[in-house]
Amino acid sequence: MTYDRERIEALLDEGVRDKVYPGAVWAVGDATGVLAQGATGVLDPDEPDVPMRTDTVFDAASLTKILAVWSSIGALWEDGTLDLDQPLGAFWSEVAGHPLAAVTAQQLLTHTAGVPLRAQLKNLYGTKPEDIRRGVLREQLHRAPGEAVEYTDRAALILGYLAEHLSGQPLDQLATTRAWHPLGMASTRFGPLPADLAARCAPTELDQDTDTHLKGVAHDFSARLLGGVCGIAGVFTVVDDLAAFLRYMLAPATSSWRAGFGSKWATCSLTKQTGDLQPARGLFWHPAPGTTAEEEVWVHYGFTGTGMWISPIDGRWAVLLTNKLYYSRDRELLNGVRNAFRKLAFT
Repeated sequence: MTYDRERIEALLDEGVRDKVYPGAVWAVGDATGVLAQGATGVLDPDEPDVPMRTDTVFDAASLTKILAVWSSIGALWEDGTLDLDQPLGAFWSEVAGHPLAAVTAQQLLTHTAGVPLRAQLKNLYGTKPEDIRRGVLREQLHRAPGEAVEYTDRAALILGYLAEHLSGQPLDQLATTRAWHPLGMASTRFGPLPADLAARCAPTELDQDTDTHLKGVAHDFSARLLGGVCGIAGVFTVVDDLAAFLRYMLAPATSSWRAGFGSKWATCSLTKQTGDLQPARGLFWHPAPGTTAEEEVWVHYGFTGTGMWISPIDGRWAVLLTNKLYYSRDRELLNGVRNAFRKLAFT
């Protein structure tokens, strides 16, 4: 396999010119490290002399589901602390006697649990974290477990609560001790960010309350409502940290690092787990659009404009980080860039 650096750079430069995003940072690599990386555009269009850089901090949005929840659940599974196929009510007193008791962690990881599709935390439960947690864990199901594949933020929120219950640690501490610190991901953390990190953070959407773009504070409303830390979103990261995470996923057994999860969890997660149900899902990861089952390129996206891909069969990974929300919530143009980038990174 090769990759075409010149065409990647031309593609991402065009996205800047077309105002798909103010700037982008990218990398392609394998189990040995980074093969190529780069940055284009500016950090903030209001400051045109400040370029996007490879150490720019990004609001990872739903990449939080992988970096914090998926990695923590994987560590608990490999420890033998969690049985993915056991109904939650059998070992989790908070959900016993409620609809969620019949759901398994496996179903949450494959988005087949039947939990409500939208978070709507403030509207349904108010603003107190303890009331939100109680409401989420006692909520009625949207449909019967195992009936359909439907992506929902609540799956990660519930699994984050589960990881906290089983470990006795807050999610941010658990992810730090079991994944980020062991892998040397020194710039990955939940927000709000301290001033030094916020200064090199890519701004996202305009906050109507302050008339400024969010910078160092999670765009996701649920994350902000819960103080910055939750399973849905809230993590900030840099391209080098994602590179460390993905290269470890490709070859945990030969890595000098030792995260809480290893090759068993990665292999299980990057395998179709949804049977005949469509769309196909692994464990939180899903096949990249436009790829075949034989290609085995898996992806997870973030609403702010982030994305990461991995292909064990090709021994390749790729990362594309943008702050497209600075301009628009419309995803059509970015989806075109993402798909073209994936093709160039895995050819």
